[in-house]
Amino acid sequence: MIPVAKILKSNGTQGDLLIGLLDVSVEEISTNEPVFVIFDGLPVPFFVESITRRGNTRAIVHLTDIDSLQDAEEVVGREILLDAEFEEEDEEDFTGWTLYDKDRLVGTISGIEEIPGNPCLEVAGALVPLHEDFILEADPAQKRLVMDLPEGLL
Repeated sequence: MIPVAKILKSNGTQGDLLIGLLDVSVEEISTNEPVFVIFDGLPVPFFVESITRRGNTRAIVHLTDIDSLQDAEEVVGREILLDAEFEEEDEEDFTGWTLYDKDRLVGTISGIEEIPGNPCLEVAGALVPLHEDFILEADPAQKRLVMDLPEGLL
């Protein structure tokens, strides 16, 4: 999950929210994919029904199922998150990069296997899960990817 905005306050009585954008533009928030708000430690999906820019770093947004001032007040102060797998346009193509498991050379990445919910790197005939928790360093200039892979994976 990637935080993209913070809900600053309610706006009006119909559930609209004023949000502060975090290093993204309004155009990067899709109305076709869900955004998430954390409730009791779990991400709850919402769809963006409308979003209108208010300056460079703010916007008015209406999320599904937030239809009243009371609903809006319940989410004030929370972050809006995107699921990293929906960020495909920003995803790096690691083909040709050198993969390391900490300091140990694993090999050259020959491709990415797009398994739904679990993309994997193809390296020397093996599949290595491409998960953000495993990535220690990604250096596009040197085409070098350093991961901390679970023991026994390779």
